Amino acid sequence: MSQTRSPWLVGVTGASGTPYAAAILRGLLDAGEDVDVMVSQAARLTLLDETGHSVRDKHWPADLSAWLGRDVSAVRYWPAGDIAAGPSSGSYRTKGMIIAPATTATVAAVATGATQNLIQRAADVTLKERRRLVVVLRETPLRVSTLDNLRALAAEGAVIMPASPAFYAGARDVDALVDFLAGRVLDLCDVDHDLYLRWTGTLGAARSGVEWGARVEQH
Repeated sequence: MSQTRSPWLVGVTGASGTPYAAAILRGLLDAGEDVDVMVSQAARLTLLDETGHSVRDKHWPADLSAWLGRDVSAVRYWPAGDIAAGPSSGSYRTKGMIIAPATTATVAAVATGATQNLIQRAADVTLKERRRLVVVLRETPLRVSTLDNLRALAAEGAVIMPASPAFYAGARDVDALVDFLAGRVLDLCDVDHDLYLRWTGTLGAARSGVEWGARVEQH
């Protein structure tokens, strides 16, 4: 049986930063991309603490839609404990994978190949199949062992994307900072979006009232 979908995999792990995951998922869906979502047990606790939203395996369509504020008909949800799920195999076609936010434990598991859940296994598969893997690490400061693990992932082709929002795009609130980081992740995946104002080479251009007002009006 042929697989007609070729989705982006998005793994959400237990680090602080679930708003980054939400912004990335919204951006993918708004761009018309198919998405497969995996949420770890620890991420569920973090999500509930940071946003008040739950994502339950048996109620994921309603829960995910409530969290993202989007139609989720283009989403396929895989329980993080289902190690036999589609993304656990290299024969399952995907465009690549984003882990956001990524814990240091997830980084260590993928870097060493000692995977223990579907998110980690899917990332391992993404690397071995030479597909794009973007790791949005949300941790500071970093231990030497974590730096070594990040170096190992980068050596295999993963893109290490620290959750470090910039301020040159004229951000005036937290949501704009989150959108900037999410937009940079989508840039790495060649996905079109309008999540932030791009640098034009003109100092202060992103702070102009017209441009900023237009962006706020759009969102």
